[in-house]
Amino acid sequence: MSKIRDDEIEEIKKLVEKEFPNDPALQQVHIARKVIAREAQLQGLSFIEYIKLLGKKVKHVS
Repeated sequence: MSKIRDDEIEEIKKLVEKEFPNDPALQQVHIARKVIAREAQLQGLSFIEYIKLLGKKVKHVS
């Protein structure tokens, strides 16, 4: 479960929509990236460290 608040996600969406107004696909990519970056920050990890941690979790589930 994501620890990022719904209002933070909405703010990210608004900022990204302004940044890429006519490209919904690019908006989705950047929204996801920013949400992941925020989740990493909340856990005290860098973006790369967080992605590696998620990758390890996926390997253990298989």
